[in-house]
Amino acid sequence: MTYVKVNNHATKNFDGLMKDIFNEIPASLGKTFREDVLGFPPVNITESASAYHLEVAAPGIEKTDFNIKLEGTLLVISAVKKDEGSHENVKSIRKEFSNKGFKRSFTVDEKIEAANIEAKYENGILKLTLPKKEEIKAASKDITIQ
Repeated sequence: MTYVKVNNHATKNFDGLMKDIFNEIPASLGKTFREDVLGFPPVNITESASAYHLEVAAPGIEKTDFNIKLEGTLLVISAVKKDEGSHENVKSIRKEFSNKGFKRSFTVDEKIEAANIEAKYENGILKLTLPKKEEIKAASKDITIQ
């Protein structure tokens, strides 16, 4: 019988320990708290000349599990991972994956053309495109001096 070992590098030198304390631990605590405790997946928001782009990192979720709604000025992205059920004759040695869902909300202002919001899910990333409205420019008028 073969066992799978997990090596968490319990023995570190002093320099490695200091590096972890001052560099890696604060970043990982923030990520762990956000993703594990609050259930928020990380989101990237970028802006181009014609639209805003949201990328939600949600690996392992099927696109049918997502629910995207625009409720007034609130864009709500949520997902509930369906439980595939447990296998009766399979014993779990270690289980780190979870079937947690999530819900994220974003405020959308009047600059967004709500009717044309698009969403696409590929390679574990949910990509939303929020197109900007065309700016209505006031007609210019020449005024003659009398």
